Amino acid sequence: MKLFLRNQLDRYTLRLSELDFLLSREDIMKDMAQFLVLSREHAEVSAVAGRYQRFLLRESDLATGQEMLADAASDIEMQAMAQDEIDNAQAELLKLEAELQRMLLPRDPDDARPAFIEIRAGTGGDESALFAADLMRMYTRYAERQGWRTEVVSESQSELGGYKEVVLRMEGSSTTDAGVTTGVYGMLRYESGGHRVQRVPTTETQGRIHTSACTVAVLAEPDEAVAIQINPADLRIDTYRASGAGGQHINKTDSAVRITHLPTGIVAECQDGRSQHSNKAQALKVLTARIREKDRSERAAKDAAERKGLIGSGDRSDRIRTYNFPQGRLTDHRINLTLYKLLYIMEGDMGDVMEALQSAREAEQLAELEIGAV
Repeated sequence: MKLFLRNQLDRYTLRLSELDFLLSREDIMKDMAQFLVLSREHAEVSAVAGRYQRFLLRESDLATGQEMLADAASDIEMQAMAQDEIDNAQAELLKLEAELQRMLLPRDPDDARPAFIEIRAGTGGDESALFAADLMRMYTRYAERQGWRTEVVSESQSELGGYKEVVLRMEGSSTTDAGVTTGVYGMLRYESGGHRVQRVPTTETQGRIHTSACTVAVLAEPDEAVAIQINPADLRIDTYRASGAGGQHINKTDSAVRITHLPTGIVAECQDGRSQHSNKAQALKVLTARIREKDRSERAAKDAAERKGLIGSGDRSDRIRTYNFPQGRLTDHRINLTLYKLLYIMEGDMGDVMEALQSAREAEQLAELEIGAV
């Protein structure tokens, strides 16, 4: 294991001892807010420290096995036992080192947050709107597999049953093989960008393949405790009668809400709730998320002028992925990933795609850490 990783892991071990001491103090136990903060940190630190202790144990086992092998020059049975111990220890050490590297990578605080997924039809007319509906289905099916909760915040349907625009909210978490728990935003953040589809539309009478596109934006739901402050004077709030499914109530009252942030021109709306109050609260969350994402994108654009990341600068105009239905092929252009299981992916089987994107980002982060440690 590289020296800079050992140094980081040693600090985790030291910090775990400090947290054990702090959590045993009566004054900390009486301060519930502080106690919860330290408890969350303790859970994260203990997970890393526990894996590191296992690594050190297996490292000791490897050294013992090597000593046994050296001392058993004439004992064939003892040599075989020692070699088995060496092989097992080396295999587990490689696995543990990879897991520890992933656990040490810096994480965006927003990774644990719920997310808004915005899908908009682009070039391609009705076919683009139908593809937007297919993408919505893909993400909701994936969310079901992960055990996440999904709700529709707003939608604008097309005449043929697709969506001109649809906004989803997803909440939940998933745990990776390395024991790292992340939220919806951390899992789906790299879905932002342009999604291109190549297929024969249902509206095509001559069997020609058409190309159309949608854009996807994944926004972290703001933490209310640290959300940016918006001046109420900067907001214009309009109410209107919702359209679409929802029963009699949704069509008889002006419960839908549209909020415009005047300084930026950013707009958010919600019509899925049964009351104007709940729709206003949800629309304000979406608006805040969009304003935060605008700030994030502007910072990313500045950073990209100096360095273009593997996953991209976050520019939503980037074409990130192509869905080729005639060939059953999905291609992610950022990491040169090609999978010939498109129909399964469209049914929510996105595990291979998500894992490849996460691995690519982790490899990039690890390279950055190594450069910074030199």
